[in-house]
Amino acid sequence: MRKCTLFLLVITILFACKKEDLNNSNYSTTLRFSTDTITFDTIFASIGSITKTLTVYNYNNLDVRTNINLIGNSSAHFRMNIDGVSGNNQSDIKIPAQDSIFIFLEVTIDPSSNNTPYILSDSLVFTTGTTIQDVDVVAWGQDAYFHTANTYDDIVNGTDTTRFYYHLLDCSIPWGNDKPHVIYGYAIVDAGETLTINEGCNIYLHKNSGILVGNPFSESIGESIRINGSLGNEVVFQGDRLDPWYKDIPGQWDRIWLMPGSIDNEINYAIIKNGNIGLHADTVYNNNPTATIRNTIIKNMSGIGILGQGANIHAENTVISKCGQYAVACNIGGAYNFTHCTFANYWSYNSRKTPSILLNNYYEGTDGNIYVRDLGEANFTNCIIEGSLSTEISFQKQESGQFNYNFNHCLIKIDPTINTDNVHYQNTIINQAVNFKDAYEGDFHLEENSPAIDAGNITINLDDIQGNIRNTPDIGAYEFIE
Repeated sequence: MRKCTLFLLVITILFACKKEDLNNSNYSTTLRFSTDTITFDTIFASIGSITKTLTVYNYNNLDVRTNINLIGNSSAHFRMNIDGVSGNNQSDIKIPAQDSIFIFLEVTIDPSSNNTPYILSDSLVFTTGTTIQDVDVVAWGQDAYFHTANTYDDIVNGTDTTRFYYHLLDCSIPWGNDKPHVIYGYAIVDAGETLTINEGCNIYLHKNSGILVGNPFSESIGESIRINGSLGNEVVFQGDRLDPWYKDIPGQWDRIWLMPGSIDNEINYAIIKNGNIGLHADTVYNNNPTATIRNTIIKNMSGIGILGQGANIHAENTVISKCGQYAVACNIGGAYNFTHCTFANYWSYNSRKTPSILLNNYYEGTDGNIYVRDLGEANFTNCIIEGSLSTEISFQKQESGQFNYNFNHCLIKIDPTINTDNVHYQNTIINQAVNFKDAYEGDFHLEENSPAIDAGNITINLDDIQGNIRNTPDIGAYEFIE
């Protein structure tokens, strides 16, 4: 009897030790969640609270224990309850094998009285052994239109299939400025549709989010975006982190992408800031312009301000500044016309190695061969090209293709060894200081001693970006006003 009792005791200890090992901090396992983002989007018009539920699944064959912490600058606004236990930081929460727990979250928001958007954005962090996972928790202090994934398509690459979730936009009603639009992931303008965004709209894009004008999963042609801002009532695109630290931080969202086949896009009085690429315009299949851009500011892009890939782009009174790579890349050919534009690239976040302007008429295929695409035209009229590098224009030319460019009444910074005594440069000021008001602070108005004053082509009849009349026009987007 004593031997039997001793045997049972030993077995009990062994099983207890085994379970202890499975639940210590050295094991690794993953949990599953009912969503990757908890968004509070229904209570923003007034003070109040709402409850959202997150289900946490343990699909493992073993019980697991996890620590759950709500972290972030605004976590005090949120309240968490896990299976009846309150607290924003809870440890050693047991989730039985093949089972789940419920987390209830509430938020109290006091929206500002001046109708300014106010965002709370934190993370719910799960530490399960050596595995750390998180779920975003986002609440807005102003009501908004949320564009989150409502459909998906599969991307097949050999034997691998990736499911791509996106929001297919309803373009039947123009976007108004009654409340902000918030985009999570990619919002897509479907084939043949036109998205109209009216003056004063504020569009906030989450990390790795963007707008695709054209559906890459269908035979897409003829779709457009029309941005109808006005002076003093611009349409603004920016990241969805609104605390002051993010005010001028680049790379917070992806891009506005005009897909192949997208035509007749119009951008009027827009401010596009703090993304990766401001406007990405791909090849068109006819003579329609890909995009016409007027009175627009693109700034603080971690990559490129405007990327044209064999595109047809017209821009006037456009200011592009602080880009980690190019302000404008006229890549793999196309047709480009820029009038009264200011390209001033004073990038200050790290070392920029690429100039403000790229002109290119070829690409290298995956097979290693060079393929020529004609640069039909790249015309710069009354434009400033300036920045912090010693030269701000790069020419990448294949002799077998067209490479047409012209600088007419411009002020440019260029490699002094390049011959500018030819038809490509007409009445152009070479390598003289522009004398901006404050280039590094983004003020590109002209000082009274700037050589750009009264130096423009007088045949161009175009008010400046701020609506000032040009009599004897200055070079750039801003007319000097005494």
